[in-house]
Amino acid sequence: MKPFATLLLMLAATAPCHAQAQAPQTPMPGQILVTGTLADEAGKAAVLARLRELYGAERVVDQIAIGTVAVPANWNAYVQKLIAPNLKLISRGQISIDGNNVSVRGEVANEAQRQQIASDIATSLNPTYTVNNGLRVRAAEAEQGLLDAALDKRIIEFDSGKASITPAGLAILDEMAAVMLKLRGRKVEVIGHTDDTGLRASNVALSQARAEAVRAYLASKGVVADSVLVSGQGPDRPVASNATADGRARNRRIEFRIAQ
Repeated sequence: MKPFATLLLMLAATAPCHAQAQAPQTPMPGQILVTGTLADEAGKAAVLARLRELYGAERVVDQIAIGTVAVPANWNAYVQKLIAPNLKLISRGQISIDGNNVSVRGEVANEAQRQQIASDIATSLNPTYTVNNGLRVRAAEAEQGLLDAALDKRIIEFDSGKASITPAGLAILDEMAAVMLKLRGRKVEVIGHTDDTGLRASNVALSQARAEAVRAYLASKGVVADSVLVSGQGPDRPVASNATADGRARNRRIEFRIAQ
């Protein structure tokens, strides 16, 4: 019995790179390495054309062979459906099409992308195909999601014009500390922000002092101080209009970001 036609797309990180003189065994950053065995040159040309259209000709590295292989009904058409724009959301992974078996693995930004890509792949195929979803959410994005969920769009409050944290703010920080202790040493940026009332220099200094107060409190709850980076952005990064009281209140905030 003939082996089935196979196609393997290896997806590197998304950073751009220069073309290489010879095809590598693994893709360089920014490259798409395509290997496998197809039945004819026409099928190979169609796959390469689709990939070059999607990623750009300079990024596609061709290592496809032509051989005596079995091709399931409408296989080439299904392959074309699988080479879809949502593949560009995947990095450090691969798509394997071995006859009627499809396997996808690699990293995506969030859980919604992971589920959407798997759903799109499954719905583009007929029921004779088996799909194995091995996609995973990139660690930094997953951890950032934990921080965002814990803060839940709440504002950590301080006494007016001071770096002392109110009881309500401390209660929120207790929750943030519990999450940060689960991040196992991952560095987190604590960024202070203010509205634009008053002098910018004073606001920058106040936002820095508030960020440092947050770090000190988190340390008192067991978070390693060296794992918390602090900065004060003052009024430079508003998330709302400073023309209203509500907007100014939203701009007076502490932001938690996974350090890259």
